Amino acid sequence: MFDYNNFRIIAYASLLRYNTYMQVIFPRFKPLIIFFLILAVIPLGAVYGDMFKLSLTGGINYFAADNGAAGADPAPIIISGGFSVSVQAMQFLRIELTEDIYFTNYEYDFDRGYPMACNPENRSAFVMGFVTAVQAVGYFPMGNSVFRVFGGPAADFRVVTLAVGLHPLDITDAQYQTDAVFEYFWGKGRWFMPVAGFGFDFPVTENILLGFDIRAWFPVYRLWTNDNVPAIDGWRFGVGLRITPRNWP
Repeated sequence: MFDYNNFRIIAYASLLRYNTYMQVIFPRFKPLIIFFLILAVIPLGAVYGDMFKLSLTGGINYFAADNGAAGADPAPIIISGGFSVSVQAMQFLRIELTEDIYFTNYEYDFDRGYPMACNPENRSAFVMGFVTAVQAVGYFPMGNSVFRVFGGPAADFRVVTLAVGLHPLDITDAQYQTDAVFEYFWGKGRWFMPVAGFGFDFPVTENILLGFDIRAWFPVYRLWTNDNVPAIDGWRFGVGLRITPRNWP
């Protein structure tokens, strides 16, 4: 036999839960729910769906330093160029290998006990760096553009050689400095510098994406080296551009 009173109680309780959800719970999570609904209905393949991607990159990097009057180039701005190759791991996640190549001049300050970037007239060592990173990249479509967030381990593999064009009387001291620069950069894991950053990709033609990146490299080696250097030394910050062909290969 139908019990009208029990039905009324159950209906009232259900309506109360529904009102609680709509007035309390749903408003709190509404932006998050809408965000995931948008991601679910927008196909990333419309913007960035190729399995493999090759990009050409270039940028301007700031090698932070606080050398005071002793440093011939206390705040070096260094140009770099390179490439990146990525493979799609999930719909909104890619694994990317990046390579950035730069070169600059260094001298070694034996009083301070560490190398310093310098202007050509004060050079002793020529350094060419190959900054290699393997990073996870999250992709979030925004219309026809893409917002990227990335990070991962990176290493600066430096080739250190005696600078060319030195005066013969300076070569002996320059060689000592060059050897010291090499030992410093390759000792105690000072080549390990994880990277993190974000960027945007914009379509400029049907086949080309133009990207903008902001990155930072972290001198985590300072956690174990106990170097007596200024706090800012070792940090790097960079801005750059990338050109990515679509539908490659």
